[in-house]
Amino acid sequence: MPMRRVPLVLALLLALAAPHAAMAQDRPAPPPGQAEPPMPAPRPWSALSADEKDILAPLAHDWDTFPPQRQSKMLDKAQRWRSLPPERRAEIRERIERWQHMTPEERAEARRNRQKFQDLSPEQRAKLHDAFERFRNLPPAQRQALMDRWQSQTPEQRRDAVDHLGPNDALPPPPEGDKPPGRP
Repeated sequence: MPMRRVPLVLALLLALAAPHAAMAQDRPAPPPGQAEPPMPAPRPWSALSADEKDILAPLAHDWDTFPPQRQSKMLDKAQRWRSLPPERRAEIRERIERWQHMTPEERAEARRNRQKFQDLSPEQRAKLHDAFERFRNLPPAQRQALMDRWQSQTPEQRRDAVDHLGPNDALPPPPEGDKPPGRP
């Protein structure tokens, strides 16, 4: 996978993981002995507002076949979408467009990387997120030097780096105030 796609894959992983984390926080499990919330009623496409139809337009053809629970989740996501600032919406649209232009192999690799991310502990995810943010905020010349170094490696070296390096390796150290306790 070319180095120019590594930041994209990391960004995609973070973008895909964020809604899952938010949903987990939004809907805690019911206390023991208490029933699950009632199943939402189905909402036919014709009953959606114009705004909801606009946001959910890619699903129009299949909407009425979705189970009510899925419809409810999609409507929740549409509501969150409306609350996003325009810049964030543009970022997400750009990521979706990149995803659509990926080959099946690239998508499969992105899914594997997403699963690897999901398998990390919350602490490891936070470290990876921090490393990605630091990479993203590097001066362009330094970012390009890291990408050039990555591209000069053989596929075996890249796999070894991905499999064995920690999220803080190959990047400058965190800013002075962000060092873990006990480190100079």
